[in-house]
Amino acid sequence: MKPALQNAGGSKRLLILCTTTGYQTHAFVKAAEKLGLSVVFGTDRCHVLDDPWQDGALPLRFEDAEASARQIVEYARGSSVDAIVALGDRPTPTAARAAKVLGLPHHPPHAADICRDKYLSRERLRAAGLNVPAFIRLPLDSDPREAARASAIQFPCVLKPLALSASRGVIRADTPVEFASAFERIGEILRSAEVRVMHEETSGFIQVESYIEGREIAIEGVMEHGRLQVLAIFDKCDPLAGPFFEETIYVTPSRLSSALQASATENLERAARALGLFHGPLHAELRLNSEGIWILEVAARSIGGLCSRALRFRSPALGNVISLEELIIRLALAEEVQHFRREEAASGVMMIPIPQAGILEQVEGVDEARETQGVEDIRITAKPSQELIPLPEGSSYLGFIFARGATPEFVEEGLRQAHRKLRFIIQPALPVLKNSE
Repeated sequence: MKPALQNAGGSKRLLILCTTTGYQTHAFVKAAEKLGLSVVFGTDRCHVLDDPWQDGALPLRFEDAEASARQIVEYARGSSVDAIVALGDRPTPTAARAAKVLGLPHHPPHAADICRDKYLSRERLRAAGLNVPAFIRLPLDSDPREAARASAIQFPCVLKPLALSASRGVIRADTPVEFASAFERIGEILRSAEVRVMHEETSGFIQVESYIEGREIAIEGVMEHGRLQVLAIFDKCDPLAGPFFEETIYVTPSRLSSALQASATENLERAARALGLFHGPLHAELRLNSEGIWILEVAARSIGGLCSRALRFRSPALGNVISLEELIIRLALAEEVQHFRREEAASGVMMIPIPQAGILEQVEGVDEARETQGVEDIRITAKPSQELIPLPEGSSYLGFIFARGATPEFVEEGLRQAHRKLRFIIQPALPVLKNSE
């Protein structure tokens, strides 16, 4: 991908902070180009190689947010930066620090830090009087059987890493034996080379929380100078009861009653204030039951993967449809976005789950599934010969199905019908033979 690196004609420059992998980057670049912006990347790629991708990206280390922010500020002395957008969780603390020094609107650094740590965010939300699960944090080197006996959390409970996303490493345990097994399994994830290379302090702990029954929703929103604007409330159409928590279908508008939606919004407003979020995107996960609204997570970023394609917005002033990425960039440029509203049509996305571990050979039936009424597109993001790793160890999906229609029910049924037409040819992965010498 080759972003425009020059400020030709005095165009404004957008700095996109991202990791080397991710589905969102192309969508943000496309939105920036539509707005006439020059783009430069800041990524956590190798410092040793001299610009191996030939895209002029700033080589950063997101685990050291202070140092990375200083690099950005130094870059901005010679090349103006008019807006910063962070994709995913890891770059958010760096973006917040750089934006603060450069005087750009953003979430404050302390808010970005808290949202990156499930333990700190739970503490802050609990102190604000919001409903959160009971929770404790255990060192990674704890004896799992002793921890199960000593834990003050009652069963069922949920064990999770403090900073991984997309439900990776999140496991429900109903007994002490399941607790010990889950603790060891998460420990293996956190000790893996892939996670250790991120050098994050949060990887030294496992959080244990009480399991909260109820219906789960996601809320996509933005903070505009301290004011929450809810962009969409998604129903999560499949129950998330464990033992793993693989998300599948998101549909909006929500079918919850107006009263429940208003209550969820009010609780999210309180949560955003408690966490200190001020200007930028947010993505929240909530559960609802007879005891009220429970805040599971508030992230200082937009929805992940390709899921943003389920959202389109209109403005009476502009008239044309814009993407979530364009809205977020406009917000980062300090433009007012409160006049944007989601389109009237219902829409949804299915994150195609991985049915089994193995090597993907091919996906059949894609063309047939695309003909399903209401389905707009199907994107298979896993590549042939790619190893597929299901949750809780895995961190990706096979792909995405998108649908639109008159009602949420129509959209949900279209997504399910299309998925049933797909056939996944997966071969067992060959075991790795270790050298016996």
